[in-house]
Amino acid sequence: MSTKTVLVTGATGLLGRQVVKAYERADWSVKGTGYSRADGVAILKVDLAKPDEVEAALEKTKPDVVVHCAANRFPDKCDKDPEGTRALNVTATESLASLCAARDILLIYISTDYVFPGKPGDAPYAADATPQPTNLYGQTKLDGERAVLGVYEKSNKVGRGVVLRVPVLYGDAEMPAESAVNVLMDTVWKAQEAGAAIKMDHWSLRYPTNTEDVGRVCHDVAAKYLGTQEQERSALPPILQFSSEDKFTKYEICQTFAEIMGLPISAIEPNAEGNDPNAAVQRPYDCHLSTAALKRLGIDVSTQDFVGWWRWQVRAFRK
Repeated sequence: MSTKTVLVTGATGLLGRQVVKAYERADWSVKGTGYSRADGVAILKVDLAKPDEVEAALEKTKPDVVVHCAANRFPDKCDKDPEGTRALNVTATESLASLCAARDILLIYISTDYVFPGKPGDAPYAADATPQPTNLYGQTKLDGERAVLGVYEKSNKVGRGVVLRVPVLYGDAEMPAESAVNVLMDTVWKAQEAGAAIKMDHWSLRYPTNTEDVGRVCHDVAAKYLGTQEQERSALPPILQFSSEDKFTKYEICQTFAEIMGLPISAIEPNAEGNDPNAAVQRPYDCHLSTAALKRLGIDVSTQDFVGWWRWQVRAFRK
Protein backbone atom coordinates (compact mmCIF):
# COMPACT_ATOMS: atom_id res chain seq x y z
CA MET A 1 0.00 0.00 0.00
CA SER A 2 1.26 3.47 -0.88
CA THR A 3 2.16 5.84 1.91
CA LYS A 4 1.77 8.80 -0.41
CA THR A 5 -0.90 11.50 -0.18
CA VAL A 6 -2.48 13.49 -3.01
CA LEU A 7 -4.67 16.58 -2.85
CA VAL A 8 -6.89 17.16 -5.89
CA THR A 9 -8.34 20.62 -6.52
CA GLY A 10 -11.68 20.70 -8.28
CA ALA A 11 -12.22 17.17 -6.97
CA THR A 12 -16.00 17.30 -7.45
CA GLY A 13 -15.71 18.23 -11.14
CA LEU A 14 -15.80 16.13 -14.30
CA LEU A 15 -12.05 15.43 -14.32
CA GLY A 16 -11.36 15.79 -10.61
CA ARG A 17 -13.66 12.90 -9.70
CA GLN A 18 -11.73 10.52 -11.96
CA VAL A 19 -8.35 11.77 -10.74
CA VAL A 20 -9.49 10.98 -7.19
CA LYS A 21 -10.54 7.47 -8.24
CA ALA A 22 -7.26 6.83 -10.07
CA TYR A 23 -5.20 7.57 -6.96
CA GLU A 24 -7.61 5.60 -4.77
CA ARG A 25 -7.15 2.57 -7.05
CA ALA A 26 -3.40 2.92 -6.50
CA ASP A 27 -3.97 2.94 -2.71
CA TRP A 28 -2.90 6.52 -2.14
CA SER A 29 -4.35 8.59 0.66
CA VAL A 30 -6.62 10.97 -1.27
CA LYS A 31 -8.15 14.29 -0.32
CA GLY A 32 -9.84 16.83 -2.52
CA THR A 33 -10.89 20.44 -2.49
CA GLY A 34 -14.16 21.79 -3.78
CA TYR A 35 -16.54 24.58 -3.00
CA SER A 36 -20.26 24.28 -3.68
CA ARG A 37 -20.21 20.45 -3.59
CA ALA A 38 -17.64 19.96 -0.81
CA ASP A 39 -18.67 17.63 2.03
CA GLY A 40 -16.01 18.88 4.45
CA VAL A 41 -14.60 15.36 4.96
CA ALA A 42 -13.16 13.75 1.83
CA ILE A 43 -13.67 17.02 -0.05
CA LEU A 44 -12.49 20.08 1.86
CA LYS A 45 -14.32 23.34 1.21
CA VAL A 46 -11.62 25.68 -0.04
CA ASP A 47 -11.87 28.99 -1.86
CA LEU A 48 -8.77 28.84 -4.06
CA ALA A 49 -8.82 32.63 -4.34
CA LYS A 50 -8.00 32.82 -0.61
CA PRO A 51 -4.38 31.78 0.03
CA ASP A 52 -5.00 31.30 3.75
CA GLU A 53 -7.66 28.66 3.03
CA VAL A 54 -5.36 26.93 0.54
CA GLU A 55 -2.49 26.98 3.02
CA ALA A 56 -4.71 25.52 5.75
CA ALA A 57 -5.72 22.67 3.41
CA LEU A 58 -2.08 21.93 2.60
CA GLU A 59 -1.14 21.96 6.28
CA LYS A 60 -4.04 19.66 7.13
CA THR A 61 -3.46 17.10 4.37
CA LYS A 62 0.34 17.39 3.96
CA PRO A 63 0.27 16.04 0.39
CA ASP A 64 3.19 14.72 -1.61
CA VAL A 65 1.35 15.74 -4.78
CA VAL A 66 -1.28 18.31 -5.71
CA VAL A 67 -3.21 17.82 -8.94
CA HIS A 68 -4.71 21.19 -9.91
CA CYS A 69 -7.88 20.44 -11.90
CA ALA A 70 -9.94 23.43 -10.77
CA ALA A 71 -10.43 26.00 -13.52
CA ASN A 72 -12.91 28.06 -15.42
CA ARG A 73 -12.76 25.84 -18.50
CA PHE A 74 -15.63 26.80 -20.80
CA PRO A 75 -14.44 29.34 -23.41
CA ASP A 76 -17.77 31.16 -23.73
CA LYS A 77 -18.14 31.50 -19.95
CA CYS A 78 -14.55 32.72 -19.69
CA ASP A 79 -15.24 35.46 -22.22
CA LYS A 80 -18.27 36.64 -20.23
CA ASP A 81 -16.30 36.80 -16.97
CA PRO A 82 -12.69 37.68 -17.81
CA GLU A 83 -11.88 38.98 -14.33
CA GLY A 84 -13.20 35.88 -12.57
CA THR A 85 -11.49 33.63 -15.10
CA ARG A 86 -8.09 35.27 -14.56
CA ALA A 87 -8.58 35.15 -10.78
CA LEU A 88 -9.02 31.35 -10.85
CA ASN A 89 -6.96 30.26 -13.84
CA VAL A 90 -3.97 32.52 -13.22
CA THR A 91 -3.84 34.31 -9.86
CA ALA A 92 -5.07 31.38 -7.73
CA THR A 93 -2.83 29.02 -9.68
CA GLU A 94 0.27 31.11 -9.03
CA SER A 95 -0.59 31.36 -5.33
CA LEU A 96 -1.09 27.58 -5.11
CA ALA A 97 2.21 26.99 -6.90
CA SER A 98 4.05 29.25 -4.43
CA LEU A 99 2.57 27.42 -1.44
CA CYS A 100 3.38 24.03 -2.95
CA ALA A 101 6.93 24.94 -3.97
CA ALA A 102 7.66 26.22 -0.47
CA ARG A 103 6.67 22.78 0.88
CA ASP A 104 8.49 20.76 -1.81
CA ILE A 105 5.16 19.41 -3.10
CA LEU A 106 4.90 18.08 -6.66
CA LEU A 107 2.28 20.14 -8.49
CA ILE A 108 0.59 18.78 -11.62
CA TYR A 109 -1.21 21.62 -13.38
CA ILE A 110 -3.94 20.56 -15.81
CA SER A 111 -3.85 22.72 -18.92
CA THR A 112 -5.39 22.60 -22.38
CA ASP A 113 -4.74 22.11 -26.09
CA TYR A 114 -6.27 25.58 -26.55
CA VAL A 115 -2.89 27.16 -25.75
CA PHE A 116 -2.12 26.52 -29.44
CA PRO A 117 -3.46 28.42 -32.47
CA GLY A 118 -4.65 25.27 -34.23
CA LYS A 119 -3.95 26.54 -37.74
CA PRO A 120 -4.52 24.02 -40.57
CA GLY A 121 -1.38 21.98 -41.15
CA ASP A 122 0.30 22.79 -37.81
CA ALA A 123 -0.82 19.78 -35.73
CA PRO A 124 0.21 17.65 -34.02
CA TYR A 125 1.83 20.06 -31.59
CA ALA A 126 4.91 18.97 -29.65
CA ALA A 127 5.05 19.92 -25.98
CA ASP A 128 7.71 22.53 -26.75
CA ALA A 129 5.87 24.06 -29.72
CA THR A 130 5.21 27.80 -29.50
CA PRO A 131 1.83 28.55 -27.89
CA GLN A 132 -0.46 31.16 -29.41
CA PRO A 133 -3.98 31.01 -27.93
CA THR A 134 -6.93 32.24 -29.98
CA ASN A 135 -9.21 33.01 -27.04
CA LEU A 136 -9.22 34.15 -23.41
CA TYR A 137 -9.60 30.65 -22.00
CA GLY A 138 -6.47 29.45 -23.78
CA GLN A 139 -4.56 32.60 -22.79
CA THR A 140 -5.41 32.26 -19.10
CA LYS A 141 -4.42 28.61 -19.08
CA LEU A 142 -1.13 29.49 -20.77
CA ASP A 143 -0.57 32.24 -18.20
CA GLY A 144 -1.27 29.64 -15.51
CA GLU A 145 1.34 27.32 -17.04
CA ARG A 146 3.93 30.08 -17.04
CA ALA A 147 3.07 31.01 -13.47
CA VAL A 148 3.56 27.44 -12.22
CA LEU A 149 6.82 26.83 -14.05
CA GLY A 150 8.11 30.30 -13.14
CA VAL A 151 7.44 29.81 -9.44
CA TYR A 152 9.23 26.45 -9.34
CA GLU A 153 12.17 27.77 -11.33
CA LYS A 154 12.60 30.74 -9.00
CA SER A 155 12.38 28.38 -6.03
CA ASN A 156 15.08 26.12 -7.51
CA LYS A 157 12.54 23.30 -7.52
CA VAL A 158 12.60 22.49 -11.25
CA GLY A 159 11.07 19.04 -11.76
CA ARG A 160 8.53 19.57 -8.99
CA GLY A 161 6.11 21.63 -11.06
CA VAL A 162 4.73 19.99 -14.21
CA VAL A 163 2.11 20.98 -16.77
CA LEU A 164 -0.20 18.33 -18.27
CA ARG A 165 -2.13 19.52 -21.33
CA VAL A 166 -5.28 17.67 -22.35
CA PRO A 167 -7.95 18.20 -25.05
CA VAL A 168 -11.76 18.21 -24.74
CA LEU A 169 -12.87 15.65 -22.16
CA TYR A 170 -15.78 13.25 -21.77
CA GLY A 171 -16.70 10.57 -19.26
CA ASP A 172 -19.00 9.87 -16.33
CA ALA A 173 -20.88 13.12 -15.78
CA GLU A 174 -23.31 14.19 -13.09
CA MET A 175 -25.02 16.23 -15.79
CA PRO A 176 -24.35 16.33 -19.55
CA ALA A 177 -23.44 20.04 -19.46
CA GLU A 178 -20.27 19.17 -17.49
CA SER A 179 -18.69 18.08 -20.78
CA ALA A 180 -18.73 19.71 -24.22
CA VAL A 181 -18.90 16.14 -25.57
CA ASN A 182 -21.51 14.57 -23.27
CA VAL A 183 -23.85 17.50 -23.86
CA LEU A 184 -24.05 16.56 -27.56
CA MET A 185 -26.09 13.50 -26.60
CA ASP A 186 -28.72 15.99 -25.38
CA THR A 187 -28.47 17.72 -28.75
CA VAL A 188 -29.25 14.46 -30.54
CA TRP A 189 -32.36 14.03 -28.38
CA LYS A 190 -33.44 17.63 -29.01
CA ALA A 191 -33.15 16.94 -32.73
CA GLN A 192 -36.04 14.46 -32.34
CA GLU A 193 -38.45 17.24 -31.34
CA ALA A 194 -40.97 18.51 -33.88
CA GLY A 195 -39.70 21.55 -35.74
CA ALA A 196 -36.13 21.19 -34.45
CA ALA A 197 -33.44 22.92 -36.51
CA ILE A 198 -29.91 22.83 -35.11
CA LYS A 199 -26.63 24.01 -36.66
CA MET A 200 -23.57 22.05 -35.57
CA ASP A 201 -19.89 22.73 -36.17
CA HIS A 202 -18.40 20.45 -38.82
CA TRP A 203 -15.07 22.30 -39.18
CA SER A 204 -13.01 22.21 -35.99
CA LEU A 205 -11.33 18.89 -35.22
CA ARG A 206 -11.62 17.48 -31.70
CA TYR A 207 -9.88 14.60 -29.97
CA PRO A 208 -12.27 13.66 -27.13
CA THR A 209 -10.37 12.00 -24.30
CA ASN A 210 -11.84 10.02 -21.43
CA THR A 211 -11.46 11.45 -17.94
CA GLU A 212 -10.64 8.02 -16.53
CA ASP A 213 -7.61 7.80 -18.83
CA VAL A 214 -6.48 11.29 -17.79
CA GLY A 215 -6.79 10.28 -14.14
CA ARG A 216 -4.56 7.26 -14.76
CA VAL A 217 -1.93 9.42 -16.48
CA CYS A 218 -1.99 11.93 -13.60
CA HIS A 219 -1.15 9.10 -11.20
CA ASP A 220 1.55 7.65 -13.46
CA VAL A 221 3.18 11.07 -13.89
CA ALA A 222 3.25 11.57 -10.13
CA ALA A 223 4.76 8.12 -9.58
CA LYS A 224 7.44 8.78 -12.21
CA TYR A 225 8.41 12.24 -10.96
CA LEU A 226 8.41 11.31 -7.27
CA GLY A 227 10.36 8.15 -8.06
CA THR A 228 13.13 10.05 -9.84
CA GLN A 229 16.25 10.84 -7.82
CA GLU A 230 16.40 14.47 -6.71
CA GLN A 231 19.56 15.23 -8.68
CA GLU A 232 17.89 13.93 -11.86
CA ARG A 233 14.52 15.68 -11.51
CA SER A 234 15.62 18.86 -13.26
CA ALA A 235 16.08 16.80 -16.45
CA LEU A 236 12.41 15.73 -16.46
CA PRO A 237 10.20 17.55 -18.98
CA PRO A 238 8.24 20.45 -17.45
CA ILE A 239 5.40 20.13 -19.97
CA LEU A 240 3.59 16.91 -20.87
CA GLN A 241 0.64 16.28 -23.18
CA PHE A 242 -1.99 13.56 -23.30
CA SER A 243 -4.67 12.99 -25.91
CA SER A 244 -6.76 10.36 -27.59
CA GLU A 245 -6.13 9.74 -31.28
CA ASP A 246 -9.90 9.52 -31.97
CA LYS A 247 -10.72 12.48 -34.25
CA PHE A 248 -14.17 14.02 -34.74
CA THR A 249 -15.93 17.27 -35.52
CA LYS A 250 -18.85 18.05 -33.22
CA TYR A 251 -21.22 17.09 -36.04
CA GLU A 252 -19.45 13.73 -36.39
CA ILE A 253 -19.87 13.15 -32.65
CA CYS A 254 -23.59 13.78 -33.08
CA GLN A 255 -23.60 11.32 -35.99
CA THR A 256 -21.86 8.73 -33.81
CA PHE A 257 -24.36 9.19 -30.99
CA ALA A 258 -27.26 8.96 -33.43
CA GLU A 259 -25.92 5.70 -34.86
CA ILE A 260 -25.46 4.23 -31.38
CA MET A 261 -28.97 5.25 -30.33
CA GLY A 262 -30.63 4.39 -33.63
CA LEU A 263 -31.94 7.93 -34.03
CA PRO A 264 -32.19 10.20 -37.09
CA ILE A 265 -30.42 13.57 -37.05
CA SER A 266 -31.87 15.18 -40.16
CA ALA A 267 -32.70 18.21 -37.96
CA ILE A 268 -28.97 18.79 -37.31
CA GLU A 269 -27.29 20.73 -40.10
CA PRO A 270 -23.50 20.47 -40.44
CA ASN A 271 -21.74 23.85 -40.53
CA ALA A 272 -18.33 23.67 -42.21
CA GLU A 273 -17.82 27.43 -42.51
CA GLY A 274 -15.37 27.70 -39.62
CA ASN A 275 -15.21 30.58 -37.15
CA ASP A 276 -17.54 33.51 -37.56
CA PRO A 277 -15.03 36.39 -37.71
CA ASN A 278 -17.45 38.47 -35.62
CA ALA A 279 -17.81 35.85 -32.87
CA ALA A 280 -16.47 36.81 -29.45
CA VAL A 281 -14.73 33.45 -28.98
CA GLN A 282 -12.51 32.19 -31.81
CA ARG A 283 -11.86 28.45 -31.72
CA PRO A 284 -8.82 26.70 -33.25
CA TYR A 285 -9.16 24.35 -36.22
CA ASP A 286 -6.88 21.51 -35.03
CA CYS A 287 -4.93 21.50 -31.76
CA HIS A 288 -4.02 17.81 -31.73
CA LEU A 289 -1.43 17.17 -29.02
CA SER A 290 1.64 14.99 -29.47
CA THR A 291 2.10 12.53 -26.60
CA ALA A 292 5.79 11.90 -27.42
CA ALA A 293 7.09 13.35 -24.13
CA LEU A 294 4.94 10.94 -22.09
CA LYS A 295 6.04 8.02 -24.24
CA ARG A 296 9.70 8.90 -23.68
CA LEU A 297 9.05 8.66 -19.94
CA GLY A 298 7.59 5.17 -20.41
CA ILE A 299 4.08 6.29 -19.45
CA ASP A 300 1.14 4.46 -21.04
CA VAL A 301 -0.73 6.76 -23.44
CA SER A 302 -3.42 4.29 -24.50
CA THR A 303 -7.02 5.49 -24.34
CA GLN A 304 -10.46 3.99 -24.31
CA ASP A 305 -12.18 3.68 -27.67
CA PHE A 306 -14.65 6.57 -27.97
CA VAL A 307 -17.39 4.65 -29.77
CA GLY A 308 -16.94 1.58 -27.58
CA TRP A 309 -17.19 3.60 -24.36
CA TRP A 310 -20.40 5.28 -25.48
CA ARG A 311 -21.95 2.00 -26.61
CA TRP A 312 -21.30 0.63 -23.13
CA GLN A 313 -22.56 3.81 -21.48
CA VAL A 314 -25.85 3.89 -23.36
CA ARG A 315 -26.49 0.18 -22.89
CA ALA A 316 -25.84 0.48 -19.18
CA PHE A 317 -28.54 3.12 -18.76
CA ARG A 318 -31.21 1.76 -21.10
CA LYS A 319 -34.44 0.76 -19.36
